[in-house]
Amino acid sequence: MYNHEPKNYACPLCRIARGEETMKGSQEEKIVFKDEWITAHISSKWWRSNPGHVVVFPNQHIENIYDMPEEIGYQIFDFSKQAAIALKKIYRCDGTSIRQHNEPAGDQHVWHYHLHIFARYEGDNLYLNHQNTYRPTPEEKKPYVDKLRNYFNAIKDSLRSQP
Repeated sequence: MYNHEPKNYACPLCRIARGEETMKGSQEEKIVFKDEWITAHISSKWWRSNPGHVVVFPNQHIENIYDMPEEIGYQIFDFSKQAAIALKKIYRCDGTSIRQHNEPAGDQHVWHYHLHIFARYEGDNLYLNHQNTYRPTPEEKKPYVDKLRNYFNAIKDSLRSQP
């Protein structure tokens, strides 16, 4: 509907969903949940006060919220709730925030719908710290991936049985 994806776009999120390497190599080690509808992984860009946030996206290429089929949108929403609960339990954060961007004016940079789920802490100033980001090493990501992957593997059957 309102699309800005360049012609012949090589979508990195589609490659991750298919288990292929991206320009940054294999991304399998950062996936915390995957089923027939969605994939969720630990983001490759971190805010220093909010490490280890989760990005969830449909396995099917969908550019933005305007193109989102409702049945996939429901899967993403249901999982985002479970991810927020997981962040509360595992990271022991004070709260959570969910962000999603559409179109260039909405700050969308990857032309595949994706939803960010952040662990929030008192005084973290997440929305004021856009310049205070970095790309963590695989070693920095590993404890976050392992904890969330174990959590979601333990509850995977209940996630799949949701209507």
